[in-house]
Amino acid sequence: MVLYLLFESASGYSLFLAHGLDEIGLSVDAIRESVLDLSRFGKVVKLVAFNPFSSALDALNQCNAVSEGIMTDELRNFLELNLPKGKEAKKSNFSLGVAEPKVGSQILEVTKIPCQSNDFVLELLRGVRLHFDRLIKDLKPNDLEKAQLGLGHSYSRAKVKFNVNRVDNMVIQAIFLLDTLDKDINTFSMRVREWYSWHFPELVKIVNDNYLYAKISKFVEDKSNLSEDHIPQLADIVGDEEKAKEIVEAAKASMGQDLSPIDLINVQQFAQRVMDLSEYRKKLYEYLVTKMNDIAPNLTSLIGEVVGARLISHAGSLSNLAKCPSSTLQILGAEKALFRALKTKGNTPKYGLIFHSSFIGRASARNKGRLARYLANKCSIASRIDCFSDMNSTIFGEKLREQVEERLDFYDKGVAPRKNVDVMKAAIESALQKIEEQGGEKKDAEEPFAKKRKKNKSKGEVQEVEPMEEDKPSNVVNVYASADLGIDKKKKKKKHKDVDEVEVTVKAVNGTISHDTDQNKTAKKKKKNREEVNAGDMEMATEGKKKKKKKGRAEPDE
Repeated sequence: MVLYLLFESASGYSLFLAHGLDEIGLSVDAIRESVLDLSRFGKVVKLVAFNPFSSALDALNQCNAVSEGIMTDELRNFLELNLPKGKEAKKSNFSLGVAEPKVGSQILEVTKIPCQSNDFVLELLRGVRLHFDRLIKDLKPNDLEKAQLGLGHSYSRAKVKFNVNRVDNMVIQAIFLLDTLDKDINTFSMRVREWYSWHFPELVKIVNDNYLYAKISKFVEDKSNLSEDHIPQLADIVGDEEKAKEIVEAAKASMGQDLSPIDLINVQQFAQRVMDLSEYRKKLYEYLVTKMNDIAPNLTSLIGEVVGARLISHAGSLSNLAKCPSSTLQILGAEKALFRALKTKGNTPKYGLIFHSSFIGRASARNKGRLARYLANKCSIASRIDCFSDMNSTIFGEKLREQVEERLDFYDKGVAPRKNVDVMKAAIESALQKIEEQGGEKKDAEEPFAKKRKKNKSKGEVQEVEPMEEDKPSNVVNVYASADLGIDKKKKKKKHKDVDEVEVTVKAVNGTISHDTDQNKTAKKKKKNREEVNAGDMEMATEGKKKKKKKGRAEPDE
């Protein structure tokens, strides 16, 4: 069987014919050895056709199609033109070797060309990639490198999001680093306390804050040198003059051991590192707040920067979080407990990462689960608004936060909350007002929120809709419309009569009325006579049924 190889390069599509495979054998190991030798590999693989790309944009489109497993029209025309005809293809006299199995399956489905992708074909394509600039005579190696570099840059640029201000990857990295810094600063602060307590153990009970403890330990150094002259400086660090005096008095009567100057220098350097990490942690938190307000302002105003960033990082991106249903968002971060509960058939968890929200902490023990479900619903709405809306505002997040507050009051005090429809109406109005203030057109913004009045099918009623002045029809058309929209069967006859009378009046006005009115009168008389006859027959039938019933009742008495 003849084997063709399809090779996609940055410069174009190329088709190679693999012949003389008996010389090197069909084993993969033999091909790996022969790939390195061009004189040996060149006898096996020969170029059949080469189709260069017309431009850099065309190369990018073809590269995107190949990466997604799609066969383009250009590739299809290239294969049908250079491969054997369809009759020979049905006999399977040849096969096409491809690097991407998805592309091969689509080629087989569309063109009926048999394709294969295995280790044998991949090794042959590896050899083609290695010696590609030598197998094609007119192609220079520098040209190929330039084409590969340009295509790589454009392909990577196309995959990256274009809006620099809304790159959620920065939030994911920042929250990971923030959590790591919290653990490290806590560990290092405990190490500073333990290390310096050998020299000044009474300072631990006086100063509780880790950052202040590191700052004071760096300032004090040797406790024996501490005197009342240092009280103003200590008061500036601690913020309390009485506490500064207490530190000086404790240093005079301290039970700690003396440290050598080298030990004190090491303690000071380590305390300085802890202080630097704490200051960097504050700057990183400010950076996270600004990024979250740019990327997810509504989610941030609803649940906070840290919890919102943790939800985004756990989901992978803001778009993934927006695609999650509220039931998944509720237990996001508690997957281990969920699978353990499913395995042991126990109670599933009520909350995951949203447990760190202040709303869950403020709720009573019996209402934590219900409030977590409600809060997850609002977080799902806020994340979808942030992901898919172009307007960057916190209006919807503030309104959703008010709803959660009202639901918390409802659980605790029984105060009835507002309806979701009313809250969303108020949010939309404030958003439209903000658009107006920014110079946008309110008319265009109102169109997607405008409610259409529909016909109530169950009751058969039609809500009144006031048409615009340009669209207002004449009285005759209004009567016809009312006649058509009527659903009650009992009123149909009356409406048809009204329509006939209107037609007569219109003809009379136009001067075209003739003997039609007489015909209508005669038709009406005949219709009334038929109705009277039918009514008489019905009365006779009902009287006969009543007599039979009376006779049937009297028979048992006799």
